[in-house]
Amino acid sequence: MIRIVIAEDHQALIDGVKLSLEYEKEIKVIGEANDGEMLIDLVVKLKPDMVITDIRMPKCDGITATQKIKELYPEVKVIAFSMFDQREAITQMKAAGASGYVMKNSSLKTLLSAIFSVNEGKHFFDDKIIIGDENSEEKIILSRREKEILGLIGQGKTSYEIAEVLFISKSTVDTHRRNILRKINVHGKTDLLRFAIERKYDF
Repeated sequence: MIRIVIAEDHQALIDGVKLSLEYEKEIKVIGEANDGEMLIDLVVKLKPDMVITDIRMPKCDGITATQKIKELYPEVKVIAFSMFDQREAITQMKAAGASGYVMKNSSLKTLLSAIFSVNEGKHFFDDKIIIGDENSEEKIILSRREKEILGLIGQGKTSYEIAEVLFISKSTVDTHRRNILRKINVHGKTDLLRFAIERKYDF
């Protein structure tokens, strides 16, 4: 029996995963957490065989939680369960000790394959992840100020709030936003926010 703890800040997603795994005789979900601190506490209390965790969570993100869990219990296996397929997130989860990485929009079959593979001591990375060739990837160069603003965007701050934090005008923030959008080749606030969240661990 593979005893699993799931960590995800959206309860509906946890409920969906639990429902999907309910009829798997070799798998049992023994705990659930909505933030990273709760996940660590549950691992200490329940000592599961495996953790399936989101990356972006309140209080303590999945990367930090994974590092802590692997320090305390190296034998506990970790699978990242995320909407982010960017290299930085994947690389840092691997460095933290995760053995698998599954996209949230993947099928139950993919998640099950990850669980069984990782349980056997193997690594599993979703076929939907397109990391690309590191040597051929065009490097995005942002200025120090642009990185500061991108980091604040990743925290969910508005242009007005960013202007207050950095003691600059909102129009200056908006100009930097446009420059960042052009450099990273995305369009709109939603894509910019997603990019900022994905890259926040790299600052």
